[in-house]
Amino acid sequence: MKKIICLFFVFAALAFISVSAPVYAASPDNIPVENLDSSHSSSEAHPLPTPYMVIPFIVLLLMIASGPVLYHHFWDKFYPLISIVLGLITAAYYFIILHDPSAVLHSVVEYLSFIALLSSLFVASGGILIKVDKKATPLINVLFLLFGAVISNVIGTTGASMLLIRPFIKINKGRIKPYHIIFFIFVVSNTGGALTPIGDPPLFLGFLRGVPFFWVIQHVWYIWIPTILMILLIFYLIDSRNKSGETSSEEYSGRIEFRGIKNVIFLLIIVISVFIDPGVMSWVPSLHPFPLGIREIIMFSMVYIAYKFADQSILKSNEFDFGPIKEVAYLFVGIFLTMIPALQLIAYESKVLHDHLNATTFYWATGTLSSFLDNAPTYLNFLSAAMGKFGLDVNSMANVKEFVIHDEIYLQAISVAAVFFGACTYIGNGPNFMVKSISERSGIQMPSFFAYMYKYSLPVLIPVYFIIWLIFFNA
Repeated sequence: MKKIICLFFVFAALAFISVSAPVYAASPDNIPVENLDSSHSSSEAHPLPTPYMVIPFIVLLLMIASGPVLYHHFWDKFYPLISIVLGLITAAYYFIILHDPSAVLHSVVEYLSFIALLSSLFVASGGILIKVDKKATPLINVLFLLFGAVISNVIGTTGASMLLIRPFIKINKGRIKPYHIIFFIFVVSNTGGALTPIGDPPLFLGFLRGVPFFWVIQHVWYIWIPTILMILLIFYLIDSRNKSGETSSEEYSGRIEFRGIKNVIFLLIIVISVFIDPGVMSWVPSLHPFPLGIREIIMFSMVYIAYKFADQSILKSNEFDFGPIKEVAYLFVGIFLTMIPALQLIAYESKVLHDHLNATTFYWATGTLSSFLDNAPTYLNFLSAAMGKFGLDVNSMANVKEFVIHDEIYLQAISVAAVFFGACTYIGNGPNFMVKSISERSGIQMPSFFAYMYKYSLPVLIPVYFIIWLIFFNA
């Protein structure tokens, strides 16, 4: 209860800060396209931060990586305070030293939009129960993950992850291992959602900027298919060696049970509300200077409604609680604030060096940074740099449409990398942390931050992504 109260005051403080100073109205991240500077770091408008201000972000990442392993009890007790304090250090620097509150205000609005989407999808999917009474086999697991990859393009990677992680754990009872969860994160929480703007936030941001809705699936499907198949093949080979539970005499009916139709409706409302934005529908009013748009109000309302009217027996069966979303909310408020200097410095350098950037650079640079930074602003920064090569402005919808028609390889590289590489770390994408938290609460011993990377993402994902680069972007 204390943590919930504390979290409420954090949200209230963020909203107050946003209202008390000039702030942009709602659009991709509650900011209208016509007013949004994609990098928020133009040297003419705002001073650049000192590189030393990247230190709070690095410290937070290192503590996220080492805390659960080296000082578990301290971290569990104080991680909300640590995250908020490090974020406030960065905010104070911008307000007091740089006299540039706009970058912080933009990040606050981004965060509120981010947490509105994740929390609403988390609660709505928590009231849906899927029971698969089948014996878990490598093939069944592969088909389950493939199904999750497909629907993540319809309800987003967050919605698909929250809907399917518990059934995936239950179907593998008696043989569940950490690698099951890791590959779930790889496929359902990240790479699966690369085909539509609904799938992952950076793609939706591109849609709001002028990238046609169906451009993504038309230009990414033939990259998406081999990527998914390679990851699933590796999973199949690993899972085939897992002999746990084979001696079980338990009988299975083969039935699939689905309950919680009310929450499916709530889930659809959340997905539809994604498009209720002045940048997409001109008739949607802006609520400036309020930091939330109509979209976010709907999403936060769904958090309450979906929980209030959910079937309590379903919540109990799903072992639903707010722990995973609280962890994400606390950690990402610090991440969103402390990463501001890093993103601004990256944006500045990418604009300065845009003439020297090619598809290879965009692919690996976008991917690497999307592994550790929020992939939505990373996507925008490199999209801006790519368009700068041709004298085009990312803030002009007409320019974006022109860029899409003539220079698709750059947008392909940026789009694919921003989504795919989010799977490389626990913080690469919001659902990763939530899946990890739910799994740990189910008794699964998940690897640490660094173990996740050197045991799984580096040996599994990077070779796959290297092959994708070699085939499609090695120019």
